[in-house]
Amino acid sequence: MQCTPPFYLLPLISTMAATALLLPVLLLSASVAATVVAESCRSWPDDADTLPILHIHGKCSPFAAPSTSSWPDTVMHMANNDPARLAYLANLATVVPIASAQQILHTGNYIVRAKFGTPGQLMFMVLDTSNDAAWVPCTNCSGCPSTPSAASFTPNSSSTYAPLPCTVPACTQARLPSCVSGLCYFNQSYGGDSSFSAVLSQDTLRLAMDLISNYTFGCVRSAAGGSLPPQGLLGLGRGPASLLSQAGMLYQRTFSYCLPSFKSYYFSGSLRLGPASQPKHIRTTPLLTSSHRPSLYYANLTAISIGALLVPVPGFNPLTGAGTIIDSGTVISRFVAPVYEAVRDEFKRVVAGPFSPLGAFDTCFPAPMDVPTVTLHFEGLDLVLPAENVLIHASEGSLACLAMAATPGDVNLALNVIANLQQQNHRLLFDLPNARLGIAREACN
Repeated sequence: MQCTPPFYLLPLISTMAATALLLPVLLLSASVAATVVAESCRSWPDDADTLPILHIHGKCSPFAAPSTSSWPDTVMHMANNDPARLAYLANLATVVPIASAQQILHTGNYIVRAKFGTPGQLMFMVLDTSNDAAWVPCTNCSGCPSTPSAASFTPNSSSTYAPLPCTVPACTQARLPSCVSGLCYFNQSYGGDSSFSAVLSQDTLRLAMDLISNYTFGCVRSAAGGSLPPQGLLGLGRGPASLLSQAGMLYQRTFSYCLPSFKSYYFSGSLRLGPASQPKHIRTTPLLTSSHRPSLYYANLTAISIGALLVPVPGFNPLTGAGTIIDSGTVISRFVAPVYEAVRDEFKRVVAGPFSPLGAFDTCFPAPMDVPTVTLHFEGLDLVLPAENVLIHASEGSLACLAMAATPGDVNLALNVIANLQQQNHRLLFDLPNARLGIAREACN
C-alpha cells in the first residue's frame, strides 16, 4: 500500500529533496574554490624577480586569523594596535639600532617569504619600512610561540651560520648588549608586555634568486610574555642594519611594493627589489630625510582635500622629525589633530550620518552611502584615493568607518603617517639614490 505523507510535511520533504540534489554541487564548488586558493598559494616560483607580499592573516599565510573572527573584524581589531605602533615610531629619535632594550617593537601586517641558511630554510617575515632590524625565531627557543604552521630557523642545519662575538662592530649598534660566553646577545621589548633575547648572528639570506652572504640578524633564543608573534622581521628602513644597507650594490637602495587590498585577501601583492624591475613612468615626489629620525621615509604632504575643502598640512621639519612618513606597519592613516578634525568634520557634513564610534574609529555610519573624494596633495603629486582606500567596513558590511584618525594625544609625535590601508592597490617606489618616492595605481592582487 502506498503511503502519502501529510500535507503539512510536503514543503519540508520538497526542501530536503532539493537540498539533497544541491549538496554535491555545493560541496564540489567549495572543493574547487579550495583547490583554486591552494594552487594560487603554491604558484609563486622562487626564481622570479618579484616576491609575493601576503597579508599576515590572509588565506595564503600560515598565520591565518582565528576562524571565530570575521575578516573585517580582524582588520578592525588590528587597527586598534595602531596607537602602540605610533608610540614605537615616536621613540625612533636616533639611528635605529639592530635592537634596543628600551624600544617597544610593534611589527606590521604584511609578510614575505625568505630563506635563511645553507641549504635555505623557508621563513615568513614581516615587511617593515620603519625598522632596520632582522630577526627570526630559532629552534629550541625557550618561551617562543609554538604553532604547527610557523617555522623556526635551525642554526645547526646551516653550513654557513655563525653567531657573532661581542667584539664585532655590529654588536656595538645594539643598545645595552650583553656578552654571554663570548657571543653578542641583545634584548627587545615587544607589544608592551613581552620581550625576547637573541644572539646576533650571520648567515646567507635568499630572496627569490638573490643570495646575500653574511646577513646580520637576530636568532631569537628565549622569549617572555604572550604577544610575541611567531614570524620574523625584515627591516626595509634606511639605517645601517637594514636590508638595503646590507645588500650593498645588489639592490642599489631601491625597492617598490604593492600591498593587496583587504577585500582580496586570498591573493598577494608584490615586493620588487633593485632598479631593474621598477616602473619606468611613475609620478614622483621628493623623498625627504630627517636627522631626528633618519630611518623613516618622509614625503612632503602639503594638504588634504575632501570634496571642495582644502586642509593645509604643517610642513616638514628635518631637525625635529615633524612631517609625514610612509609606513607599512600602521593600518589606518594618522594626522595631527587639527588636520584630522578638519577632514573628519567636513566628511560628516557631506555624508550626514548618523555616526557612531567603533574601536579605533570615531566616524562610522550605515553602509552603503556616497562619500566625498579625498585627495592627498604631495609636493608635485596629487593622490586621489578611491573609496576603498578611504573606508573600512565592519562585519557583514552593515557599517562603514572613515579609515583615518588623529595622532594619539599621549604620543609625543608631530607625525602624519600614511598607512597601509591608504596604500593598498598602489605601487610605492622608494628610490633612495634619486631621493624620490613614486606612487601609481595598480591592481595588486
